[in-house]
Formats: sequence, structure tokens, C-alpha cells
Amino acid sequence: MTTAGDAGERFGVGVETMSRVGDIEAALGAVRARLDAACRDAGREPSEVSLLPVTKFFPESDARILYDLGCREFGESREQEATAKIAEFRTAVTDPSVRWHMIGHLQRNKAKAVAHWAYAIHSVDSERLVGALGRAAATALEAGERPAPLRVLLQVSLDGDPQRGGAAIADLDRLAAQVQSSPGLEYRGLMAVPPIDADPDAAFEELHNIHARLQRDHPDATELSAGMTNDLEHAVRHGSTCVRVGTALLGSRPITSK
Repeated sequence: MTTAGDAGERFGVGVETMSRVGDIEAALGAVRARLDAACRDAGREPSEVSLLPVTKFFPESDARILYDLGCREFGESREQEATAKIAEFRTAVTDPSVRWHMIGHLQRNKAKAVAHWAYAIHSVDSERLVGALGRAAATALEAGERPAPLRVLLQVSLDGDPQRGGAAIADLDRLAAQVQSSPGLEYRGLMAVPPIDADPDAAFEELHNIHARLQRDHPDATELSAGMTNDLEHAVRHGSTCVRVGTALLGSRPITSK
């Protein structure tokens, strides 16, 4: 297993750098322990739930530290930041097993850029965005710029607040069918963030039920992206297959949001 000492060799031996490596190693161990415990409590195998470290707002060096500690998938939420960070990361790491996920709101005019680097996008919530992503991903596939269709998770609004993103529950069947019929896309499941101040168990139970219903028509769409630092245990209890964790791994945001 890679240790802080091993990871530190990639970054020199400066005290500050080694401290950061050690902090992230300890945090990663604690999050993995929480996730394992949540799976045991839910009667599930740990292999059923993946950990997606969220590196948005953090420097590329933190992603490389996580890579050296064994992580191969990373979540980003801002296209411009992600595109620059991934380009820098790929100058140092050429491992083809590394996968980048787009988990934040995406404007249609950013679809082409994201289609070049994203393995999956968790935040699709409109017909127009599906159309833009489908065209961009199909073009990238034809040009040999991506190896496979872009995996799509539809973001569900559990509170009906358009400011927080997500498709209305009533629109999900239509959006799933649109994704499935797009040559450059592959429908893989759902994502949601619980409403503010909501009971997380109730929210994730509702999400689980919506997901189960959609799976009857789309049996291969098995992915449920749910749970973050403060509620991952609740999400695992209700069927999450991917928890998106940033703060518990990397701390508070070091970069001011623009």
C-alpha cells in the first residue's frame, strides 16, 4: 500500500509538502473507514460503493497526492478550473486508468470541453444539455478523442428549487430516453443532493425509489451518485453506489470561488 512517505517522494521532502501528504493520507484513511462501516451497517459489501474524491477548488498537487495514495477517480465541478487542472495532472501522470467526473452544473457552451476529458457527468438536468453533450461526445468519439461514450447520470431535484439544479421528477423518463438514444452518450443512473435542512434518510429513500422505478426501463443504469461528507452514511443505507467527498478529505476551500 502506498504511504505518505512514498507519495512524498513525488513532491520532494519539504516539511510543508510532507505535512500535506500526511494530512491527506490520514483523512483518506478516515473516510475509507467511515465508508466501510456504513456498508457494514447497511448489510452491503464495501465493493458496492465507490469513493469519488472531489478536488474542486484544490490544487492539482492534491489530486496527485490522492493518486499516489491509490485513488484513480476524481470529481470536478467547474469546467475552466477542471480543464486546466487535468491538463497539468496529465503532464505528470499518464496512467490511462485515471477517470475524471464532472459533478457540477454545466452550461451548454462548455459541453465540448467537458466531452474531451470527462469519463462521466453527474449533473445533467435538461434536454438542451443532453443535446449539446450528445453532439460533443459523438464528435469526440468519431475523432478518436475519447475511447467510449460519455456516461451520464441525471441530476434529480428533490425539492423543486430551480436554483439548486436538477430535473423535475416528472421529466426523468423523457430525459433518460433522450440520453439512451444519443450515440455519444450512455445513461448510467441518477444523482441528487438532499434539500437544505431535509431529513437525509427521507431524501435518499425517495431517490432510491425513483432510481428503482427508472431501472425497470433501463436495467443497465445501476449507478446512484449520492452522499457527501456530512451524509454519506445515510446515502449508503439507501443504495448509493458512489459517494462524492471533498471537505472530509481535503479540508475547506483554499481557492476563492469566482
